[in-house]
Amino acid sequence: MKLVDHMSRGLDAPICLTWELTYACNLSCVHCLSSSGRRDPRELDTAQCRAVIDELQRMQVFYVNIGGGEPTVRPDFWDLVDYATDHQVGVKFSTNGVRITQERARRLAAGDYVDVQISLDGASAAVNDAVRGAGSYATATTAMRRLADAGFADFKISVVVTRQNVGQLDDFAAMAQEFGAQLRLTRLRPSGRGADVWDSLHLGADQQRMLYDWLVEHGEGVLTGDSFFHLNALGDTALPGLNLCGAGRVVCLIDPVGDVYACPFAIHEEFLAGSVLSPGGFAGVWRDAPLFASLREPQGAGACSSCSAFDACRGGCMAAKFFTGLPLDGPDPECVRGHGERALELVAAGSAPRPGADHSHRTRPAAKAGPVPVTLGRRPPAPAAVDRACDVDPLAGFRPPRPAGSLS
Repeated sequence: MKLVDHMSRGLDAPICLTWELTYACNLSCVHCLSSSGRRDPRELDTAQCRAVIDELQRMQVFYVNIGGGEPTVRPDFWDLVDYATDHQVGVKFSTNGVRITQERARRLAAGDYVDVQISLDGASAAVNDAVRGAGSYATATTAMRRLADAGFADFKISVVVTRQNVGQLDDFAAMAQEFGAQLRLTRLRPSGRGADVWDSLHLGADQQRMLYDWLVEHGEGVLTGDSFFHLNALGDTALPGLNLCGAGRVVCLIDPVGDVYACPFAIHEEFLAGSVLSPGGFAGVWRDAPLFASLREPQGAGACSSCSAFDACRGGCMAAKFFTGLPLDGPDPECVRGHGERALELVAAGSAPRPGADHSHRTRPAAKAGPVPVTLGRRPPAPAAVDRACDVDPLAGFRPPRPAGSLS
């Protein structure tokens, strides 16, 4: 049995587990997959997070991808990082760099089993800040310089590839070399706020060819997280990766309130498998959720069955299909043979499913993305009643960094 066939039937534990610790964020990126901004008051507390980590240790999960929101604004973030690594669960966390101080960079560089991803969506401030907000390029590059100066080798520069930055691939690679980092490229999905900007940001056919050719020629050492396996239909050279939608098989997401979804890019009730707060915990959801059992069954090729490129692209991304209104057994909306584009013409306007709950800053809509000031002082308690679960201050409880001594 091929490795890909074995993985398609699911494993005892996820290989790639994403855990969004909070929806709180100091930015309002226009393509945010989880529509982050405001903290959800129901998010798991420290004890509940530690209990999840204990489960991951028992399941022998090698590492967890921690994100958000901006995970470092949680007051207990560094405590949870310490707790995870002390319990043999490595941590890779994504950040916009807002809390990577010089001292924090030195502590990270001196530790083990922690990796850092700095999010950047332009190799220049003009391109990046149009997506992530004014000043975000300076914040990210300052964090990179601090990590590099501290001797943190091979931290990641994480780029969502868009039609605005695909022409900067060489510049991103040069930046990674300058900082002693590793470049990571991921695909734009129509998830979260990304659903509202996908039409204007996703790659066209010529740009997909540009990306594929660049990865074939320069992609050695560039991480892609299996984002671009749909591009394999463009040529004889297969891009490195699993060449498989891993949702519910080797991949899943835990959101800030403990709900478990099949895919980090498919935060919608259709892909909700259970909760870590259920009696069986996360292990029970991973093992026994009917949704995951269904996803691990052999999947039909559907409309793609007659395409000669099916074995190369496997029908593409489940989340991209779902949020553009295409059937899950249909072509990827960015199908390089053009089948997705033709299928999209048949989708009725307004019929595509909408992403899950919107946690965006009410005063900072995605269309006018910009920085949301970070206030380091304590805030008064949130009012007893709010309009939505996420309508509380995004940095509620955010304390100034603790004195030097440990990551906690």
